[in-house]
Amino acid sequence: MSRLFDPLVVRDVTIPNRLMVSPMCQYGAQEGYATDFHLAHLGRFALGGFGLVCAEATAVLPEGRSTPKDLGIWSDAHIPMLQRITSVIKQSGSVPGIQLGHAGAKGGLTEPWVGSRPSDEAFNTPGQDRWDTISPSGLPVGAGWPAPRSMTDNDLALVAAAFPAAAQRADQAGFEFIEIHGGHGYLLSQFLSPLTNLRSDGYGGDRAGRMRLALEVVEAVRRVWPTSKPLCFRVSAVDTGGPEGVTIEDTIVFSRELKRRGVDLVDCSSGGVRTHPYRLPVGYGYQTQFAEQVRHSVDIGSIAVGLILDAVQANEVIETGKADLVAIGRAALNDPNWPHHAYAELFPEHEFKNWPDRYRWGLEHQARQLAKDEPLRRG
Repeated sequence: MSRLFDPLVVRDVTIPNRLMVSPMCQYGAQEGYATDFHLAHLGRFALGGFGLVCAEATAVLPEGRSTPKDLGIWSDAHIPMLQRITSVIKQSGSVPGIQLGHAGAKGGLTEPWVGSRPSDEAFNTPGQDRWDTISPSGLPVGAGWPAPRSMTDNDLALVAAAFPAAAQRADQAGFEFIEIHGGHGYLLSQFLSPLTNLRSDGYGGDRAGRMRLALEVVEAVRRVWPTSKPLCFRVSAVDTGGPEGVTIEDTIVFSRELKRRGVDLVDCSSGGVRTHPYRLPVGYGYQTQFAEQVRHSVDIGSIAVGLILDAVQANEVIETGKADLVAIGRAALNDPNWPHHAYAELFPEHEFKNWPDRYRWGLEHQARQLAKDEPLRRG
């Protein structure tokens, strides 16, 4: 029996199916402002049938952007366009979500199609201050990268306050789901990992110290984010897949602390530390194991992500209890109607049932025409 299209109720929010558009940076914002591109980009996924449409990593501070063209939510002025986007998503029957993040040492990069390297716009523009990138211990992302500042107590307080302020703006903008980005080598991930956190104060050292900033952020966000709305946290469940860095055991302990603080779902990705090679084989659904381990070890909701490409594969993740949601990323870019096509594959007798009425009647009419015996006439 297929369960991929069963609804999921989290707090007071009903996600109509188990398919989520994974947050994917699109590098189309201007000074953090969403544009008509973002409206069309995210709106088409809602029309395509995804139950949860999550906007890309959205910076809580200007210097928290991974590129100068990332979305931002550090100002109330960002809210109106985001309200238009959430309205379109809701009108199309989906739940609007947003990922909140801070890039830390990975701030100020070029777009990936020009190399994901430190950008001249951020670091070498005459008459403009260099981006003030920060990190737990002042370690550069890699060879040839600018060294970030090691964070001071004031920096820690600023970041810890920026996340809940951004969450309040997200609520005002109409989002119903927040994911805090704590993976992929960005700021909170940099604190969680012993590879990038070499601090000797209360925000480093042992596992409890490394978790401290992320947990303070979660507590602050949960205090201001409505209790009726779900809160999610994205992790790199492992840094490298080896004994160095974050391990799955670390992530299970961390997830227990997240649950105690009101987090409803853990989005389980991996990797992101550029100075250390990723050891795990990359293949279909290669990260689903982490979502399954977290879900069953902690009794918390989980999200599977990573090379989940077809309906049968996605349904198996849900049907066997490995995760509560499946996040579809690049496959959604390739096919924004992925859920509708998945539904047709799993329920061929109801091929067009899940399409919006405005589309469904035309598609059904065309299918009836094609099913007739007489030859089709052209022209």
